[in-house]
Amino acid sequence: MSPGAKQSTFMYMTATLHGCLLSCLSSPGAMEDTSSQKLGQSKDALGSLTPEETPANFIHVKLEEYEPANFSTKELIRKKSREVCTCSCQTIITIFCQLFPVLDWLPRYNVKTQLLGDVISGLLVGIVAIPQSISYSLLANQDPIYGIYTNFFCNIIYVAMATSRHNFVGSFGVLCLMIGQSVNRHLQLAGYSDGNSGSSLVGNSTSFSNGTGACDRSCYAITVALSLSFLVGLYQILLGVLQLGFVAVYLSEPLLSGFVTGSSLTIITSQMKYLLGLKIPRHEGVGSFILTWVDLFRYIQNTNICDLVTSLVALAIIVPVKEINDRYKEKMKAPFPIELLVVIVATVISYYFNFEERYKSAVCGHIPTGFRKPTLPDINLFSSLAVDALPIAVIGFAMTVSLAEIFGKKHGYTVRANQEMIAIGMCNLIPSFFYCFASSAALTKTLLKESTGTQTQVSGLVTSLVLLLVLLWIAPLFYSLQTSILGVVTIANLRGGLKKFHDIPHMWQLSKLDTVVWWTTMLSSTLITTEIGLLVGVCFALLCIIFRTQRPRATLLGKVSDTEIYEDQSTYKQLSSIANIKIFRFESSLYYANKDYFKTVLYEKTAVNPILLAAKHQRVEAQANADTDNSKSFFSTRFDCLNQAKKRAEKPPADACAPSIDMHTLILDCGAMQFIDTVGLSVLKETHHDYKEVGIQVLLANCNPSIRHRLREGGWAGEPDSDGQLAFHSIHDAVQFAERWYHAQQEETKDRKDALPHPEDLNFQVSL
Repeated sequence: MSPGAKQSTFMYMTATLHGCLLSCLSSPGAMEDTSSQKLGQSKDALGSLTPEETPANFIHVKLEEYEPANFSTKELIRKKSREVCTCSCQTIITIFCQLFPVLDWLPRYNVKTQLLGDVISGLLVGIVAIPQSISYSLLANQDPIYGIYTNFFCNIIYVAMATSRHNFVGSFGVLCLMIGQSVNRHLQLAGYSDGNSGSSLVGNSTSFSNGTGACDRSCYAITVALSLSFLVGLYQILLGVLQLGFVAVYLSEPLLSGFVTGSSLTIITSQMKYLLGLKIPRHEGVGSFILTWVDLFRYIQNTNICDLVTSLVALAIIVPVKEINDRYKEKMKAPFPIELLVVIVATVISYYFNFEERYKSAVCGHIPTGFRKPTLPDINLFSSLAVDALPIAVIGFAMTVSLAEIFGKKHGYTVRANQEMIAIGMCNLIPSFFYCFASSAALTKTLLKESTGTQTQVSGLVTSLVLLLVLLWIAPLFYSLQTSILGVVTIANLRGGLKKFHDIPHMWQLSKLDTVVWWTTMLSSTLITTEIGLLVGVCFALLCIIFRTQRPRATLLGKVSDTEIYEDQSTYKQLSSIANIKIFRFESSLYYANKDYFKTVLYEKTAVNPILLAAKHQRVEAQANADTDNSKSFFSTRFDCLNQAKKRAEKPPADACAPSIDMHTLILDCGAMQFIDTVGLSVLKETHHDYKEVGIQVLLANCNPSIRHRLREGGWAGEPDSDGQLAFHSIHDAVQFAERWYHAQQEETKDRKDALPHPEDLNFQVSL
């Protein structure tokens, strides 16, 4: 390596510490002149010891640092361009295998060992997905058929593009709630009301591109939903292509948990009108949660007794059975499909007893079979849906990536977050042409899929086949199914979000700040809106991180007896303090936001404010000089030389005097500092200068290489002709150096005193 490609840094090593290193940060010029400066120094020089005048037990060790490679933006762009533009057969195959992981794992599919588990899991998930698809359609303000479309198409696309083997992608309760809110808002803007469902709005004859004629409320609702799904998929694909999967890390677990719980409460509130059989308007915007409950109590006298009874009976059956499934899932080969059973029984009873005509119960109505012709999203809606699509896209890919990584770690395979974002984006983009609304990984069905022994995404194809049977033949049989039963199915699947309340005491014990984040996100998502609640949660979580670094923990350290270990004196007992040395630990990086707090807590912990102490010394010195001037006599001029010698004998030089405080060295433990910015560097330099003015030296310990580089480049070591400042690799090295430095300084002071005449001899000479 050429000399220009290396940079030298002096290190010190004490022979008594088995080669422990401590680094001297000084400018290159000072390092080159070290030996000559050491030879030229006089023993009686004033001032503290410097790196060039170290105690005898310390020796020079020269380490060489690698220079970072020359970075050229132009060369980097050229290199990346060549990689992208290089076209070969192998490159094309690699790109397709990365974009469609099914091309990689399907040829290696083992039919004997994997097919049985995939088929069983796919069948069970498909059975559960049937009632949930219909109930979540109601939550998204859509007809039941569109929920089945969504789960059918999304599964097929996700099989081809996913890296996760266990995720189930389809309708998800939280997303359906957000979709329903956006759809309802646009329905109101377009002039549709809750009471004119199924009727064409006079004066509004928006037509489908496939020629279905006038667009009624249901038609306009799915137009809004599929346009929203198109934008959501577009956002997610852009995030994946731009390699922005790291955005999901800002949605912490407490934040997502609080958001899901708050959304669950909102979903339950929105479904209560179906359980009670009430016809009340669907409120949107700030305060919709409270306004909905106000309307529920206002119109509670209009409750449909038939819907209420069937809802209570269904809840009394579904919830206990699902609890049994969860409790004994390890012993059961497959969970009991209680939801499907209740839906079938309720449909049969409603049909034979004619609940719709006799008791005016709301039912699903006609559900068509087959598929509709593809359609295009309404471009005119993009401007008003662009903002609504963003939080749906973020929540969708966050849930998908989180679940994929959880099960990937559990079963020992790798998940690519950016590819998962592209996959879920395509699951929203392509199905939007086939009357589908936005989807993501569904928590309950993913857990069911994993617990029933799925091996690969082939189980997703089996689930799609089950849904295909419903689309082609079975769907019309659900005509008499009460909407109150669908509301019960939706609420029963939100038990997981409500169970989070049981985890609050344990979370409070672990982290009070995370608990506050949970409550803030949950309450804002419930009482304001889901979108604003998510934004409030993210902002509050980031503010908590800033608060943690802006006012971090700061402590003084003590030594564990007979060891080289130093720990917090306020936390542990039986720690011994070191005489005249204080060790200060700042448990955060030092930057512009916490610079003032650093100084404040440093002065408080050390009980030494060097600025105030220096000002006090200046006042005392000024007063002493004034008293000396007033007491001069005419004899002082004659014996001026003798008086000066006498003063030097009576009072040693100020630089050689020990400080008037019980501390001669301050050691800053930088082990918890990840970085320092330019403001932090200035604070360290000011701290060193201020303490030096009152006779206290400042040493640094446990600095990482990036901080040492910043110190060196920022002039912490000073110019070649100035005193150097030391940064040590361990606290123990710094302590031993400080003790030897102080003893050497005391010896120098004693030698200077012995070299001067005794005051009594001076008095005798003056008398002569």
